[in-house]
Amino acid sequence: MSFIADITGVSVTPFTQQHIAHFLSVDNTAASTTFLNLFSQVAHCEWSILLDTAGSKQSDGRFNIMAWNPSLMIRAAKGQTELIDAISNTSRKVKEAPFEATEKYLHKQVAHLADTIDSQFAHLPFLIGVAGMAGYDAGRFYESLPSKAIDDYDTPDFAAGLYLQSIIEDTKTGVFYYCSANGSTQPDFFQPDFSKTDFTGTHPSELVESNSVNQISSEHGEYGNPDKRENYNDFTLTTPFASNLTKEEYCQRLAKIHEYLTAGDCYQVNMAQRFTAQFSGDFWTAYCRLRDTNQAPFSAYFHLPEGTIASISPERFLSVKNGIVETKPIKGTRPRFTDKQRDEESANSLLNAEKDRSENLMIVDLLRNDISKHCTPGTVNVPALFALESYEAVHHLVSTVTGKLASESTPLDLLASAFPGGSITGAPKIRAMEIIDELESHRRNIYCGSVFYMGYREDMDSSICIRTVLAENNKLHCWAGGGIVLDSQAPDEYQETLDKVSKIIPVLAAFNEGNE
Repeated sequence: MSFIADITGVSVTPFTQQHIAHFLSVDNTAASTTFLNLFSQVAHCEWSILLDTAGSKQSDGRFNIMAWNPSLMIRAAKGQTELIDAISNTSRKVKEAPFEATEKYLHKQVAHLADTIDSQFAHLPFLIGVAGMAGYDAGRFYESLPSKAIDDYDTPDFAAGLYLQSIIEDTKTGVFYYCSANGSTQPDFFQPDFSKTDFTGTHPSELVESNSVNQISSEHGEYGNPDKRENYNDFTLTTPFASNLTKEEYCQRLAKIHEYLTAGDCYQVNMAQRFTAQFSGDFWTAYCRLRDTNQAPFSAYFHLPEGTIASISPERFLSVKNGIVETKPIKGTRPRFTDKQRDEESANSLLNAEKDRSENLMIVDLLRNDISKHCTPGTVNVPALFALESYEAVHHLVSTVTGKLASESTPLDLLASAFPGGSITGAPKIRAMEIIDELESHRRNIYCGSVFYMGYREDMDSSICIRTVLAENNKLHCWAGGGIVLDSQAPDEYQETLDKVSKIIPVLAAFNEGNE
């Protein structure tokens, strides 16, 4: 890690869309397409990550971020935390839980750079720093929970990397920024001196010899390399999606939850079912169609050695910017309709539903308590309660809770103490998680976990991984659930889970129609 100690600053190089289009040998198309094409250069490299607003302006969506070739990584699974050094291609077990290990071994390597950025780039998020995912079951590192649900995943419970280069797109201005801690002014997969190229009279095809991902240089050993597949075939499902619970079984589990609610064990439990299908081909292609269809502001793509995460989440978990903490829990859902009148009626039904407002308020109270542990006393507020946010598949009831981060706390302290998010567990949280493990047939892995980043200046943002697909071993898993309270009706709750995957499962199944 000595090379990291030699880093003295972060450089930022702006590129126009024309620059990027020339590199990609494509016409000067829409910026969103340009950024996806840019990430496709590294999409099949292990540990590459995309944080994608997917064209949404919800939750102040403005910046897209891509990062690749991390220098150091934290991986945690089955109660063990591991530090991986990609430069020396070595790894060792560490005693810390995953968030604490990320703080100690990754973030601390670049924390001393906090005041080195040029002021004209101070508005940009992340630049360099830590990014990755914490699966729902990373919570087992912090709480003692039963182990009844089946754990049939290879993808770890937690994976985060220290990324010393990134590309950020400002969707408001159309400018792309290459950010680096090693003094370079262009990504390692651009041709030499690309940033100095005179584009006048030059055909795009003359700027690069090949856009093949296999020609990306990597100084980080096997962790930066493309995965082992020789080519990336068209995506297709080889079996239909099937749930791990029948409708009857799902309703039986809800009846058991009702018993727990009546007995006073808890007052809300989030219950989910898992849908699984087999597939072949290029999962990156599937993600691109999912994000275009759903346009969710916390979309993400994370390609790990064991599996790949494609999230089209609409929900922020926690953010920290300039010391201000924000969380935006979603609780309350209604389906969308193509008929305008029916769609408005559905939205109004949600806004006036006492049950959904009650569920939302329960989680707001839980999150107020969670973030207050690391916020300055008296600063936690609820500036928005029961707001309507509409997405491609559903309407949601969303509230906003804010606070001021305490001077003795870090964003990762906050994330660890509030993890997993209350909107996808229930309340009280620990008892709800115990019931979830008892009644859900399989563990959740990435579902209801979080994709997050924390830049070296300690700006942070994170999602709740609902509307998320995990691809591993030629299988796809996606999930849907909902908060169950005393007046929940099992048939309605079951239908709500189907509504939530109505822009996932059919979208993926439609690939088969195109390949026939």
